Amino acid sequence: MNRFLAVSLLIASAVLAGCATHSSPELRPYTTEETKQLALEALSRRGLSFDEYQQQRAALTGQPQKPFGFDRQGEMNAERNVTLHGRPS
Repeated sequence: MNRFLAVSLLIASAVLAGCATHSSPELRPYTTEETKQLALEALSRRGLSFDEYQQQRAALTGQPQKPFGFDRQGEMNAERNVTLHGRPS
């Protein structure tokens, strides 16, 4: 009787262990959106300068590169008389 119980427990544990193990995950191809997202994440981890990052990001996304820089409208000249909202600046 003890042998029968031991063999039964051994078989039951083997069956349960076999059911609990995962087979290899299904390999499916990445979608284009997933591929683009992975490439952008890898690009952000590369430690590039801002200009290099923007160039490569524009190439990956297929968007034209936007020129980045300072405009001249933000500069203030002390000799120039500017009125802001009714008060001299």
